[in-house]
Amino acid sequence: MARIIVIMGVSSSGKTAVGKALARRLHAPFLDGDDFHPPANKDKMRAGIALTDEDRWPWLETLGLALRDAARTKGVAVGACSALRRSYRDLLRKTVGEPLLFVHLHGEKSVIAERMARRSHEYMPASLLDSQFATLEMPDADEQVMTISVLEPVEPTADRIARSLGHLRSFRRQQ
Repeated sequence: MARIIVIMGVSSSGKTAVGKALARRLHAPFLDGDDFHPPANKDKMRAGIALTDEDRWPWLETLGLALRDAARTKGVAVGACSALRRSYRDLLRKTVGEPLLFVHLHGEKSVIAERMARRSHEYMPASLLDSQFATLEMPDADEQVMTISVLEPVEPTADRIARSLGHLRSFRRQQ
């Protein structure tokens, strides 16, 4: 059973908002993958250049180690990471060294583009949305994944995920 939950999806799918809301429910640390990108990756994206696999491997490994350490300390951890390809998710699993639950926030490109147009991000321009969708490999059934529409509101989405994690109940404060 997974005790590390990774909220995944393309940019502007709501990973951070859902991840923070879920972490509050589980009284777990929240690690945003954006915070683990090295400056070179941020500069590249800021310039409108899509990351390559070579750019992503060290970032994913750093995030995976941080998730592993947070779960060892607190017993549970929640992360947000695009995790767009199966190979990226596999690297996270390998680095963490235990099962992960991926929650894929999935939506149509037009919906995501509208969200991107309404927000300001430090380094992720809307021009990179096409590359995000081109890179995305939908998770396979064998990956321990829960897929949720981006059209669902944040709080009910976090509630739904938390309800599915009955095995983590011991980490929640007594109500």
